[in-house]
Amino acid sequence: MEKIPMTAEGYSALESELKHCQQVERPRIIQQITDARTHGDLSENAEYHAAKESQSLNEGRIAELEDKLARAEVIDVSKLSGDTITFGATVTLIDEDTDKKAVWQIVGEPEADAKKGKISITSPLARALVGKKKGAQVEVVTPGGAKAYEVMKVEWK
Repeated sequence: MEKIPMTAEGYSALESELKHCQQVERPRIIQQITDARTHGDLSENAEYHAAKESQSLNEGRIAELEDKLARAEVIDVSKLSGDTITFGATVTLIDEDTDKKAVWQIVGEPEADAKKGKISITSPLARALVGKKKGAQVEVVTPGGAKAYEVMKVEWK
């Protein structure tokens, strides 16, 4: 069983989602199924079939979350330090073509969210950054073509 690295913040977010699926969604869906059953013939009851589909999706998500939490290896980023980029580091990059600044935190796959500035340790950019230090030049092959970055700052938040 392969461990999944994640931050404490990412672990608690998965726990919250699991709790929501079990304690809010599950009873709501069961009520929908119960209500739909009262409408008669189940073979032609669209509400019943939709509720059963929702139940299947919710139970699948619960199983997925339980698996990720069981395999989680929580890494306390606040105890990490140094100037070499590793898991948990927050890295400030400058795009060498456009001079645009970007700040990324390297996190586990389940908590990656580009809109929040978090990239997965398995992403091409994170793999290129790991092991580098401030001032390093990094070239990354992305789906949109090759990109060149300079590492401006490495922080531990």
